[in-house]
Amino acid sequence: MLIQLAAAPVLVGLFYIYVRDKYEKEPWRMLLLGLLYGIYATCVIYAVGLGLEKIFPHRENPFYTAFVSSAGVEEVIKYVFLIFLIWKNGNFNEPLDGIVYGVFVSLGFAWIENIIYVTHPVMGGYGTALSRAVLSVPGHGLFGVQMGYYLGLAKFFGGKKQLILALIVPYIAHALYNYFLLEKSPAFWVPFWMLEIWLWWSALRHIKELVQISPFRE
Repeated sequence: MLIQLAAAPVLVGLFYIYVRDKYEKEPWRMLLLGLLYGIYATCVIYAVGLGLEKIFPHRENPFYTAFVSSAGVEEVIKYVFLIFLIWKNGNFNEPLDGIVYGVFVSLGFAWIENIIYVTHPVMGGYGTALSRAVLSVPGHGLFGVQMGYYLGLAKFFGGKKQLILALIVPYIAHALYNYFLLEKSPAFWVPFWMLEIWLWWSALRHIKELVQISPFRE
């Protein structure tokens, strides 16, 4: 049952972004590949995390965990995997595709991470599954929207600035997101919920914007 609960929010996110791709659906093979790239990225992220822990043992330092070993490692590796997946692929033929594949890669990673957390003998359980379904999994999807949005702009409207923003924006958002949660102090709940609201507002706005400028729109 916990495995199904771990998958449920991921499937909801994948279905939502697939439906929003209104004018030129991505082929199932590419979408599956995006999901698999996210799963493969999990293995790389885990290996790099272990290496960093051996070199720089941080003993649960919230700042280091949030800005380096979680957001830093995860967003850089997801960015590299996403670039390899779509940048020179012919299916990347409209700006919104950046968001679609960004979400699929991010939720592929979130899927495996979620299974690990909810089935953990100490930290896992139904409470963990619920909290992660509300916060962590959607969070990864929202970071994927930010990454894909700027990649879409970079691909079709040019400019190195957007390529840089495609990494920097989700990284900063992810790092702050984790830091506010890891501090476990009521003082950080206000900025956390402000960031949460901004992420949702920004993601919905970005999706709407790129849907409206689709070259396949009639």
